[in-house]
Amino acid sequence: MWGGRKGALLRVWGLWPAGVLGRRPLSCNAASLAGSNSPQCWNCGGPGGPMRGHEFFCPQCRALQPPDPTRDYFSLMDWYGRRFRETRGGERDVRGSGDRGNRAFRVDTAKLHTRYQELQRLVHPDFFSQRSQTEKDFSEKHSTLVNDAYKTLLAPLSRGLYLLKLHGLEIPEGTDDEMDRQFLMEIMEINEKLAEAQSEAAMKETESIVRAKQKELTDSVSRAFEQDDLEKAKEMLTKMRYFSNIEEKIKLKKIPL
Repeated sequence: MWGGRKGALLRVWGLWPAGVLGRRPLSCNAASLAGSNSPQCWNCGGPGGPMRGHEFFCPQCRALQPPDPTRDYFSLMDWYGRRFRETRGGERDVRGSGDRGNRAFRVDTAKLHTRYQELQRLVHPDFFSQRSQTEKDFSEKHSTLVNDAYKTLLAPLSRGLYLLKLHGLEIPEGTDDEMDRQFLMEIMEINEKLAEAQSEAAMKETESIVRAKQKELTDSVSRAFEQDDLEKAKEMLTKMRYFSNIEEKIKLKKIPL
């Protein structure tokens, strides 16, 4: 069961739900809860079900609950109100279109990583090897969701595309006809420069150009979301996707044959 050094560490970190250690200390009188409209815990019948807010465990029996299907990645990674959004010089948190809670393009990636580690200490399957099969299954689902959320929100391009999706907008493949000719010519020239690069110095020069372009576009996307200009954000993210393709080509070219 849960105990020993691993349990002691989690208790010190304050990340172990009270009562989880090897037993379920609180008795549950499901009959007294009959008629409640709250989602029910799969294990004890008490108020539980898919957990919202910062809760992952039934408050009665401490059984791990299934993931909340209505919860988006931004909400998941904003546990206990610990904002991972990046703020500058005491400015207010920028929350994107509609000020919808914690959905923001600008994030503090260091805090995001800390949140990721905290969540994995709670729900990683390694901590549920001695629990019921149901909790093992829920642990797998929670852990996968946490991984997906972290990877999506970590990179500016995937974060922006996800935020657009939450607003009901997506960028379809094959958008060349919608891009201005000058931009497409710029992309073509950079691709040609990369194809002709034979030295490490030439590769680094192209990589530096692409990195600067991505930084410029990322700042533009951030401003667009701050101003609730979703169409502008969509345009900038489309351009970022072109440069992301070039970045992948650079990585492949660096791999020795």
